[in-house]
Amino acid sequence: MKIEKLLIIGLLLASSLSAASRTVGAEEALTSIGEAMKVSAPGDTIFIQPGTYREETIYIDKPLVIIGRDYPVIDGMNKGYILEVRSDSVTVKGLMLINVQKSYTKAYSAIHVYGSKNFVIEDNKLRNSFFGILIERSKEGLIRGNRVIGNAVTEQSSGNGIHAWHSDRLTISDNHVEGMRDGIYLEFVNKSEIVGNLSRNNVRYGLHFMFSNDDRYLQNRFENNGAGVAVMFSKRIDMRQNEFALNWGSASYGLLLKEILEGEIVDNTFHRNTIGISADGASKITFSHNNFDNNGWAIRFHGACYDNDITKNNFRHNALDISYKGPINGNVFDQNYWSEYAGYDLDKNNVGDVPYRPVKLFSYVVNKTPETIILLRSLFVDIINFSEKVSPIMTPDNLKDNRPLMKPVEIDDRS
Repeated sequence: MKIEKLLIIGLLLASSLSAASRTVGAEEALTSIGEAMKVSAPGDTIFIQPGTYREETIYIDKPLVIIGRDYPVIDGMNKGYILEVRSDSVTVKGLMLINVQKSYTKAYSAIHVYGSKNFVIEDNKLRNSFFGILIERSKEGLIRGNRVIGNAVTEQSSGNGIHAWHSDRLTISDNHVEGMRDGIYLEFVNKSEIVGNLSRNNVRYGLHFMFSNDDRYLQNRFENNGAGVAVMFSKRIDMRQNEFALNWGSASYGLLLKEILEGEIVDNTFHRNTIGISADGASKITFSHNNFDNNGWAIRFHGACYDNDITKNNFRHNALDISYKGPINGNVFDQNYWSEYAGYDLDKNNVGDVPYRPVKLFSYVVNKTPETIILLRSLFVDIINFSEKVSPIMTPDNLKDNRPLMKPVEIDDRS
């Protein structure tokens, strides 16, 4: 066994010592990036000089490090993919990739990684891409510091900025994506981290993921996207210190939870969204230390939501704090701060002496007849809300915060 380990170490050392560097440029021996890929040996580093390179699909089928100097432009000329990565241990860094073919049948992308592991896609700039970075059946990859800027107008004619499918243990961090269909799209992606990304001004979702379990989403900002962020059919999600802002529209929300089981939604900010969180079939989730500020609805609970803890959040200046359908189902509201709470605290322990009922009668009316929302600021609505508060008949009698806080909760939002 020791001899085998020594042989492996020796082979690795020999491989590293034999690795060469090559340079591609108009005044170099190698003027074509595609040709450089063919003549390079596994482990080589290829430097690409500034300039514009018009090349059809470039295949990377061996471990290589590809580094652009001052962002050389690789023009795909609207002919399929630009870079096709089909090997483990590939690094692509510092390139400007433009002009990816659009298609209604194939997901052409600027960078396509298939069946790879231990890859790095870092500090690249993508323009006029159909899909930006497409990762399929790969694992243990890093997608960091890329700028994917599109000009999408409709969902049908555009692709996603960063799209991962059937991949595990990815790190997607510090990317800037805008003007695409979905900023970041994940499907069957497990045990991955999405950290510090900015996803804004996308036609549909800033982040969209389905059937993806045990993932963490930390310190991202999702702003002014067509429908906000959608989380569907997933388990054990962990979303912390994210910001969901300015997602306005008749079908928009900061965050949609659809058929989610077990999760932590902690230290996030929901600011100026039509709906902060829309929960449908979301169960066993902890909502804690979140800011809900100036949204239309802070949280809308639809059917089949069980055993959720809504604890120590700040609900400030939302048009409607909570919308709720059906029985309580084990959902608990406890020690939240409500800006509309008008109770008192005689013992000065920062806990209100009377419970707070966050579901207003008008919220119940709007659920039944959405068109009545136009009456929101009317005197009539104030009167019916007050009468229901005095003698609850229509709203859930046991949906209340028995320990409402008198001061806002401190939030660790580093987004």
